[in-house]
Amino acid sequence: MNNEKILIIDFGSQYTQLIARRIRENKVYSEIYPHTINASKVSEMNPRGIIFSGGPMSVYDVDAPTIDNEIINLGIPILGICYGLQYIAKVSGGVVEKARDREYGKAILQIKETDQLFNSVSSQSVAWMSHGDLVTSAPDGFKILATSEHSPICALANSDKKIYGVQFHPEVVHTEEGNKILSNFIFGICGCKGLWTPHNFIEKSIEDISALVGNDRVICALSGGVDSTVAAVLVHKAVGENLHCIHIDNGLMRKNESKKVIDLFNEKLHLPIVFVDASEIFLSRLKGVYDPELKRKIIGNTFIEVFEEEATKIKDAKYLVQGTLYPDVIESVSVKGKSATIKTHHNVGGLPEKMNLKLIEPFRELFKDEVRAAGRELSIDDEFLIRHPFPGPGLAVRVVGEITHDNLDTLREADEIFISEINKAGLYNEIWQAFTVILPVQSVGVMGDARTYENVLALRAVTSTDGMTADWYRFEHEFLANVSNLIINKVKGINRVVYDISSKPPSTIEWE
Repeated sequence: MNNEKILIIDFGSQYTQLIARRIRENKVYSEIYPHTINASKVSEMNPRGIIFSGGPMSVYDVDAPTIDNEIINLGIPILGICYGLQYIAKVSGGVVEKARDREYGKAILQIKETDQLFNSVSSQSVAWMSHGDLVTSAPDGFKILATSEHSPICALANSDKKIYGVQFHPEVVHTEEGNKILSNFIFGICGCKGLWTPHNFIEKSIEDISALVGNDRVICALSGGVDSTVAAVLVHKAVGENLHCIHIDNGLMRKNESKKVIDLFNEKLHLPIVFVDASEIFLSRLKGVYDPELKRKIIGNTFIEVFEEEATKIKDAKYLVQGTLYPDVIESVSVKGKSATIKTHHNVGGLPEKMNLKLIEPFRELFKDEVRAAGRELSIDDEFLIRHPFPGPGLAVRVVGEITHDNLDTLREADEIFISEINKAGLYNEIWQAFTVILPVQSVGVMGDARTYENVLALRAVTSTDGMTADWYRFEHEFLANVSNLIINKVKGINRVVYDISSKPPSTIEWE
């Protein structure tokens, strides 16, 4: 079984999740931990290698993040990136100073000595820089491997201790030789073999879930989205008929969504499924609620209540399957040195403490594309796997402000038109996620000879790999004009359509 792991220690970089993605793309498992992790925990985890991320601060700032320096003495290979390099240099006796000419963007990396880190790397290539400090004097025992125009020390190595550092960011696509450099570290220096595959993940998950559950029964929260679909099939392989799938209509689903889910699961996947219409319970509790965090908490708590009520009908039900993903976990963490809390996810945020069911979260350490890969390994049709992500709180986070039946009905009709036109244009698979949002804004319009004062609708479509970063999709102007015209003419209550052109960061994909 695969025990390979690269540990990423996070100093607060915007690229930390990207480092994890790049390592996993090389079929090596990686995990992110805050800089507060101690040496004994690291030693217990026994990673093949450690990567120190970049970070927004100077190593000389009063509250600059630090680590338990015993980690450096564990004998585990280390690669420091940007702030990580500067931290290694500082604690090892080198000199870090404010740069006279800060480097942001592309720079020419010049290799002076290959060592293992730059094996087969071009002597000159483009690298991505993002720093205001730089190392001006190498610590004793370290040799300079590379330079750039504004960084006299762009890469360092202590080969005997297997400690390396680079000033640039090998994890971003703008660094031409970045993947080769990371591969040299994880394979050449750390000795990994690349055993992190969907097949191995599934095999290990089935074994673990089967051992955990025994003869107890498991309930799966089946929304019909990618995550819950793949989770259901995976857990079914582990526990067979002891799996009981439940689909709850919370009143916040897309148009005819629940009927489609029930039909698809009965006809295609042949998984047992129970349908529960709890829409009035959810909507009554959301009446008069405007705050998005409160919406999420109400939905999350109600979700647990409904499931626990259903669980009483199933003898020996002790577990609840949820499709929590790694980005959900990362975004819900508020430890200094990791990502700030952006929003509470419906299936993270402390809900297990309130439950009488124990959680099984098979994808808690996976990114979305890894779940899709697992789904293909499980022979699930692309019809299920290529569906755009749909948030756990459903349309509640796409009605900005108070949720009403009228707003939900209006949103469903508009959303169906938008997605239908995307499909007709053959664009669905080019887009990570597309949806509509009703804004708490009304505007003046003219229809026929009459004045209107109706809702504004926002269209949102983004491209992404894992949901951690995203860019807005560049539709043709004619496409947007056509969609706007269709929605305004066909959906009562909307007289203005706008298109969201913000990226993540600084925005999130969803509006709430």
